[in-house]
Amino acid sequence: MKELLTYIAKHLVSEPDAVSVTEVEKDGETVFELRVAPDDMGKVIGRHGRIAKEIRTLMKAAGNRENKKVSVEIVD
Repeated sequence: MKELLTYIAKHLVSEPDAVSVTEVEKDGETVFELRVAPDDMGKVIGRHGRIAKEIRTLMKAAGNRENKKVSVEIVD
């Protein structure tokens, strides 16, 4: 799933080399921390947070397939 999030983020931003994803376990939940270049933050979040919401939806669906609880945090 980490690879899926990395793939999605790298194709949204102008600086794909600046994309990093960290996987953290918190209370039985897998939390993916997504970091991008400051100039690309708007591209990942989108207008009114729509892109961020869709990224979270895709990751939750991928987690459901593996019976895992998953969330995505966009970190600056």
